[in-house]
Amino acid sequence: MSAKLKNLSDLTNRGPHQVMEGDLGYTGLPGVLYAPAEGTDLPAVAFGHDWTRSVADYRNTLRHLASWGIVVAAPDTETGLNPDHAGLAADLETTLQILAGVRLGNGNITVAPSKLGLAGHGMGAGAATLAAVENEKLAAVAAVFPAATAPSAIDAARNLFVPGMVIGPDSDANAIFDPGNPAALAYNWAGEVVYRVVKNGSQNNFAEDGMAKRLIGLGAPNRRVQSTVRALLTGYFLHQLGGDKDYEAFSEVDASGKGVSSMFGEELAKHAGLTPNDNGLPIH
Repeated sequence: MSAKLKNLSDLTNRGPHQVMEGDLGYTGLPGVLYAPAEGTDLPAVAFGHDWTRSVADYRNTLRHLASWGIVVAAPDTETGLNPDHAGLAADLETTLQILAGVRLGNGNITVAPSKLGLAGHGMGAGAATLAAVENEKLAAVAAVFPAATAPSAIDAARNLFVPGMVIGPDSDANAIFDPGNPAALAYNWAGEVVYRVVKNGSQNNFAEDGMAKRLIGLGAPNRRVQSTVRALLTGYFLHQLGGDKDYEAFSEVDASGKGVSSMFGEELAKHAGLTPNDNGLPIH
């Protein structure tokens, strides 16, 4: 019997914390930071944006995480047409160092060095995966509709032993971009990983794109998809980083909820386009 994401609908709503916004640029790295108004030893996440996006396209998502008690920062770098994926990964690593080492607010907000996570969308999800390899500071990673990167995040996942959540596209969704192969990323993940499929979800409908991107065909935001993904991120990090057992189901490989299903094992391999060899191990 599969685990049920009983708290999913609750987590689509704003959390109980008042949210403060800060400028990551004061540390020398362009970007934004959101945090609960107070709290000590809080979990924290560095978030990477998708191709041609900026942090402005994720403000509601970042504020949502902070409202549930998670400090989150996002570097506003590599926003052009020809970004350096490894460069964004390095900036995410720098952001983690900032989160772990800086007192926030009036000094009444602190982050626990043992509760650090990485997350990202599209290109940023691939960059977060690259940044996670051999990163001993990390407790968890979440990749939302991860896109192809150079170097390959799918290859890098073979050396990832930190717990991870990969959110993949629904086959019924209308995709603008090449979605890459999120299922292969999840299958290659060396450590514990969960793979979620969000109904009607795709890489192009999670970012909070404005009218300009919609008019030129670079975005088609879907509020229901955004809301569901935010809830999945929140529940996963509250459990993995915060240790909150109320959200333990968000780390279960077979969990499901309204608009959310999961894949694992042979089904995941098949979805990724991998073919088992004579030993039962998947090959391309």
